[in-house]
Amino acid sequence: MWRSVAIMLFSLGASAPVFAQVSCTKADFEAVVDEAAAALNDLNAKHKPAFQALLRQLKEKRGWDHDTFMREAVPFVQDEQIAEYDQQTADYLARIGSLGEEGAAAVVPDCSMLVEVRESMAGLVEAQQAKWRYMMEKIQSALSQ
Repeated sequence: MWRSVAIMLFSLGASAPVFAQVSCTKADFEAVVDEAAAALNDLNAKHKPAFQALLRQLKEKRGWDHDTFMREAVPFVQDEQIAEYDQQTADYLARIGSLGEEGAAAVVPDCSMLVEVRESMAGLVEAQQAKWRYMMEKIQSALSQ
């Protein structure tokens, strides 16, 4: 029952503290790591085609040939803010992987660590969503000029 409550609070984005599960298993830790990978894949699958379409629109609008496009498109995919989002993502992935491995390898899993892994996963998704929002806004601004 407590596990269901903790999961429901997490999925609702509860800002109140989420209590550790009463019991958890190695499979619970592995599942959270798999969820993180799936969440990243879903975000990329959702946003990448739309972003690429916007890049193509900008190429056409500005009349860039392929070489010019490759040079001029760089600021839309690489800048300090994007690098910061990428670093946040790498940090969250490292934390999820480390906690997930540690939790899965423990003789008696520490369920409070599972909560930390889930919180890191939420941060990871949030960082990626912010990155996609930023990149989309940046290119839409360029298209409106």
